[in-house]
Amino acid sequence: MIGQRKIEYKNNGQLRIMAQAGVLLSRALDAAVAAAVPGATTDDLDAAFAAVVDEAGAQYNFLGYHGYPRHICASVNDEVVHGIPGSRVLAEGDIISIDGGCVVRGWNADSARTVIVGEGDPEDVRLSEVTRQAMWHGIAAFAKGSFVGDIGDAIDDFVSAQEGAPLGILEDYVGHGIGSQMHMAPDVLNYRTGHRGAKIKPGMALAIEPMLVRGSIDTKVLDDEWTVVTTDGSHASQWEHSVARHAGGIWVLTAPDGGASELAPLGVTPVPIPA
Repeated sequence: MIGQRKIEYKNNGQLRIMAQAGVLLSRALDAAVAAAVPGATTDDLDAAFAAVVDEAGAQYNFLGYHGYPRHICASVNDEVVHGIPGSRVLAEGDIISIDGGCVVRGWNADSARTVIVGEGDPEDVRLSEVTRQAMWHGIAAFAKGSFVGDIGDAIDDFVSAQEGAPLGILEDYVGHGIGSQMHMAPDVLNYRTGHRGAKIKPGMALAIEPMLVRGSIDTKVLDDEWTVVTTDGSHASQWEHSVARHAGGIWVLTAPDGGASELAPLGVTPVPIPA
């Protein structure tokens, strides 16, 4: 198709460097998550994340990206994505999505987690857990499927099948390819469309990141030109992993065990990237 963005396929050596970036990113997110306690500021989370990346001598892919001013995104409560860390103080019961990335030897990693600060609303806990599990169902579809559209189908089917209050899947913000740049082709939708999308091939690396809300999926961007919030004030959750498909299977680049513990119940055994 004319104008279609070209997908970057990596060799195993390049994917192994991405896995190094992914393991570092996981450690940095661990530090940010540990800092998310009542009374901490979102700036404290940013500093905790940056300290780990700086100690490793790696680079950042968020800082300076289209002018973005910080190392992570910290999106609290009705903030869906791209919340800018600053002086906001976290309170008991806040739900916060922490999204970060780093670069090792020119290769990118991108991952996000949702955290409940202290004791949270059970419906927020449910929101985060459904989003997390939806991500893993999408990753399993990347392992088993033939087309990128299979990922969105799996996420949508899982979310739609949940009992309780329905949750909305954001459509304006989606996953993406990743590699020598943070955002690359193809787009990875989190919902069913009927379109197959690109064929899944070895060397493909994707950032799979469902974003769910407790209310309407309508959003707006605040005056800082970054922070995306729900228009009805409903709370949101984001979970994300960078995942590689190689000739032997898949490997979750931003999970220390390659995703083995979470994928086992879904019938998928991740395979380390060969030398």
